[in-house]
Amino acid sequence: MRFTRDHEWIKKEGKYAYIGITDYAQQQLGDIVYVELAEEDLVLQQGDVLCAIESVKTAAEVYMPVSGTVIEANAELEDAPEKINEDPYGTYLAKIIIDDETELNDLMTEDEYNEFLESEAE
Repeated sequence: MRFTRDHEWIKKEGKYAYIGITDYAQQQLGDIVYVELAEEDLVLQQGDVLCAIESVKTAAEVYMPVSGTVIEANAELEDAPEKINEDPYGTYLAKIIIDDETELNDLMTEDEYNEFLESEAE
């Protein structure tokens, strides 16, 4: 699993990768009430907006950690967006095919992400 400074995670499994938001991100958002899912077959570049999440507190955009094509959006979230609050690392927003796997090297490891969070809290 790799992480972005915007608090997204990406997990590669075979030729696919899954994207979600971190536990820190869901805590900051509060109770999630709606997810505007990405369209299937959407081709996005690293840093493009993947989807949007609305909570009781605010709305936030989720960005692509790497360039790729959306293969599937997690349709379960249409009826149960709170799953992100309950299990942020087990609930993905989109399944993609990565265009350039070397972009994964630009992202943080779990240890680097935890250090990043500690430095942000100071």
